[in-house]
Amino acid sequence: MYNVKTEKFEGPMDLLLELIQKEKLEITQLSLSRVASEYLDYIKDNQSINLEHLADFLSVASRLILIKSRALLLMLKFSEEEEEEIQDLTHQLEEYKKFKEASIKLGKIAQSGKICYSREGFTDVKAVFYPPEDFNIYDFKKHFLAILSEIPILEKLSNEIVSEVVTLEEKINDLEIFLREKIQSSFADLVEKSTDKVEVIVSFLAMLEMIKQRLIEVEQTNLFEDIKLSLKNN
Repeated sequence: MYNVKTEKFEGPMDLLLELIQKEKLEITQLSLSRVASEYLDYIKDNQSINLEHLADFLSVASRLILIKSRALLLMLKFSEEEEEEIQDLTHQLEEYKKFKEASIKLGKIAQSGKICYSREGFTDVKAVFYPPEDFNIYDFKKHFLAILSEIPILEKLSNEIVSEVVTLEEKINDLEIFLREKIQSSFADLVEKSTDKVEVIVSFLAMLEMIKQRLIEVEQTNLFEDIKLSLKNN
């Protein structure tokens, strides 16, 4: 439920709980029917509830009207959805009461200025280890080792040298510059100074891309022979 703060009540549940406690009633459907009229009168006469939050109060009011109707008309039957709404209102109010009482206690504790708190039920109780009767040193060792095995082992990762890989676009530019400096060259000359296989592969892909774009001409006399390269004349 959305928290709505009026001049006196913080939302419809706060108002409803106040009305029930004023009559010294338990949170039951019968109790809700008895305070329904007071609740409706309050939201009717109270001007501090603005339109934005009025829907929250009216939502509770609609369920109170259902409960009041049942109390007056015993033969009245509700749908399954209406029954759930009535039960939900009772449950919400019970939970709200618990949280409100807890908030009052916590507020008093906060105002006391204490830094730490203890559980009063365990005051002066000494900690004692009570192992099972058939528990022996071997069982203790087994469980202790099981706990140790769950502790993650820090492994030192080996150092890896990351090499810079030339991109296809860079290699295409290099190949174009390379061929402008020479009238004709070969693929072997192009990859002569390559440091690894990756660079050779990228060079080959660059050559294929330039063939596709009709930027260079290639020639290979026989299978597995060197590939001759030259810039294509425009």
